[in-house]
Amino acid sequence: MHFFYMDESGCTGANLEDANQPIFVLGGISVADQKWNNTQTAYSKIISSYFDGNIPEDFELHSLELLSPKGEGPFAGHDIEKRLQLVRDVLGLLDELGHDAFFCAIEKEVLNGRECDFDFQFDYKTPYLCSFDYLVTYINWHVKKNLGHTARGLIVLDEKDNLHADIERIVHSRRFEGAAAHRVKWIVEFSYPVDSRKNPMIQISDLVALCLRRFLEIDKGYRDEWPDVVKKFYAECYKTIDSRVRRKKIVERTGKKSKNLNDFMAEIQCKPRTRWKNHYGVQ
Repeated sequence: MHFFYMDESGCTGANLEDANQPIFVLGGISVADQKWNNTQTAYSKIISSYFDGNIPEDFELHSLELLSPKGEGPFAGHDIEKRLQLVRDVLGLLDELGHDAFFCAIEKEVLNGRECDFDFQFDYKTPYLCSFDYLVTYINWHVKKNLGHTARGLIVLDEKDNLHADIERIVHSRRFEGAAAHRVKWIVEFSYPVDSRKNPMIQISDLVALCLRRFLEIDKGYRDEWPDVVKKFYAECYKTIDSRVRRKKIVERTGKKSKNLNDFMAEIQCKPRTRWKNHYGVQ
């Protein structure tokens, strides 16, 4: 079993005109069941080392607190370089332990200006739902093509009260409705963690989503006022995460009006400029 942990950043529901959050990202990491304990142990060691063995009671890693200008919550007043190193250490677990990453990023202005003739089971102008539906396609492809014929995937995500019914409708539709040849077969279920914010894999996914969003906002020109050193830091984070993504082009759907859907998804997904590594001096 492979667990696909998801979290989002920049979620404004169906509002596509929020100037403070112009890009939406849904993404995270996948962890094989036999690697879960090792990952939890490695993550705990990183956090313990950061706090010199004195982890605050009921600690949870909130990426917004960690990466705020002066630090907030348990990171209030902490040196920025120390906090940035914590980010590098946590994201470094992807390479160290061989975890895959996955994400769907949408520039809201682009989505707002595009229409799609496809039989959606949800409001496709809501970035979260559009991204979740696509990631079901991506994860199903990934499990089938890359993880072996006996592998299966389980999606774990934070519960969103206002989107719960739509998420369930998407999963049910993709698994049980339409032509059998086009149904999702390698994702066996999706669930909500018992205590999502204390789940280390959800916390890592939260960090992944925020770092991706901030880099893409930088690259698309929304954060030109940020210092070059900050831009390079997020470019480095993007490189670490993107290197663990198995497929850069969209995974295409098949079936009725699938070309319309595939073209639409290719248009709205937010990607960095060509030669972005050279642009930010990232090797």
